Amino acid sequence: MQIRNTSAGYGWLAIVAHWVVALAVLGLFALGFWMVDLSYYDEWYRRGPDIHRSVGILLFALMALRLLWRLVTPSPDSISAHKRWEVLSAHAAHGLLYVLIFVAMVSGYLISTADGSSISVFGWFEVPSVTGQIKGLEDTAGLVHYWSTWALVGLAALHAAGALKHHFMDRDETLRRMLVPARRND
Repeated sequence: MQIRNTSAGYGWLAIVAHWVVALAVLGLFALGFWMVDLSYYDEWYRRGPDIHRSVGILLFALMALRLLWRLVTPSPDSISAHKRWEVLSAHAAHGLLYVLIFVAMVSGYLISTADGSSISVFGWFEVPSVTGQIKGLEDTAGLVHYWSTWALVGLAALHAAGALKHHFMDRDETLRRMLVPARRND
């Protein structure tokens, strides 16, 4: 079983982390979109945000590990058939996806801790506020969170469309490399 990336493709760790992050981001977006319309008396009025915050904190930890892993295990080489603009736009999109994910998570954290309270992660542990009480922080962070998550989901859709284009139109290995680990060691 190939854990590490090679010059030919991704290893299991990068592949699993990619898909877990993708599912978590889409799930958090869907939950966030749904829960903003809940009424005070709805059973999910408190449960939805608790789940949203807990998964967001765990996603932050996974993304930090993923970023560290990316520094330790470089990405595979670009596919030789890709044009220079495709390679550059893919690198820019990946970098922007990372930035938007972290902006969304940090702004979400700031929304929840703007009053000085901590975040309970499924009752397992607490993440304290690092800001204390700051007037207006919740509103500013809320705007940043709103727009960064919409930008993130839009860019993720474009990212998926690019992968599907490479798979069905170009018939290259781009998508397969994120589905099946590299077979050879470098």
